[in-house]
Amino acid sequence: MRIVNQEAIERHGAERFRSEFHYARFEYWRSAKVLRYLANAGITDLGRVLDDGCGGGGMSVSFAEESELAVAIDLEDRFMDAGTRLAAEQGGPGPRFSRADGMALPFRDGSFDLVISHAVIEHVRNPSAYLREVRRVLRPGGRMFLETAPYLSPSGVHLPRLRFPIPPHLMLGRRLAFQLSWWLARHAPGTFREPVHSDLFLTQAQRGETMIDDLHYLVTLKNLRQRITEAGFTLIREDLEISKLARRTLPKWLVKRIPRIPIGRDVLITNMEYVLTC
Repeated sequence: MRIVNQEAIERHGAERFRSEFHYARFEYWRSAKVLRYLANAGITDLGRVLDDGCGGGGMSVSFAEESELAVAIDLEDRFMDAGTRLAAEQGGPGPRFSRADGMALPFRDGSFDLVISHAVIEHVRNPSAYLREVRRVLRPGGRMFLETAPYLSPSGVHLPRLRFPIPPHLMLGRRLAFQLSWWLARHAPGTFREPVHSDLFLTQAQRGETMIDDLHYLVTLKNLRQRITEAGFTLIREDLEISKLARRTLPKWLVKRIPRIPIGRDVLITNMEYVLTC
């Protein structure tokens, strides 16, 4: 899936929270943007790929179509009813799905040419161990694509957005903001921008399910750069996306300096993409 079809991405994105399968299909179409990013970074021959934290497996299905071999692992077997079904629907070679721990990968040293980590590391309890394991299973000169967002940013906080532009996580801290969001989702879902059916957090709260905060690693630009270096990686490319609000309201000279402003950068950077090598 190398052709970016924005209409299809938006269409499947609108219904991605209906089920794990719907989200996998959305990820399949969105994966074209990741493949384009890799191509722009000079990575066109993917070789042997590991999707390290595949979730429902939609991106894994796409990478299986474009690589020599694609292996996809996740702590939970969410891919069983989503990724496997999508792979059958697409009719391609399909990835090899397996339930495994990214902090203790069941692969030999140097097994892969490319490791994909898309919106995963923030959910890992020991990000340093996770990165070291990635480096271990990469061949010398292999590449890692790493994507995440600072936990203070609107996209990195992983909580539904309120109708009123109030960021509770900045005022109350992570723990209280999570508890407040759950209470509001359970008792006053109309306070959020998204309708209940379109957000997994809201639907789970409405069903009265026990909510466990799975944002284990509080990512900042500084601590992520530090962990990348400590794991023995060399940075090939770093792309930091500044929030649309900042780009619309702040002068250009200040927008350019945002990555160098402590704390403020972790609020105003909404996405971070890296290409690393070992």
